[in-house]
Amino acid sequence: MVKAKKELFDQELQAAARFFKCLGHPARLAILQYLSSTDTCIMGDISDELPLSRTTVNQHLKALKDLGLIKGEVEGVRVNYCLNGDVIEALRKMGVHFLDSIHSCSASKCS
Repeated sequence: MVKAKKELFDQELQAAARFFKCLGHPARLAILQYLSSTDTCIMGDISDELPLSRTTVNQHLKALKDLGLIKGEVEGVRVNYCLNGDVIEALRKMGVHFLDSIHSCSASKCS
């Protein structure tokens, strides 16, 4: 059986790639910043806070929710959105670990 190219890399790099890919859109970063700035769960339409249509915002919310970065619980006809603190902390640690594992070259080595 032939492995997919991504399977040639360890699980840690595959997980980091999934998170970094999800975070590769400014709308998703803006949603995370907005939810973080409110310090509470948001009940209602987040699209009121972004310069995007409701449909587009919902697609970005779905991507963030699928990865576990946010939680969305249905309450009646509305969805209550919150950051998933455990996953956000895991992402923070992953990012720090990844960036610590790569080093920028010194000026003498890069010329």
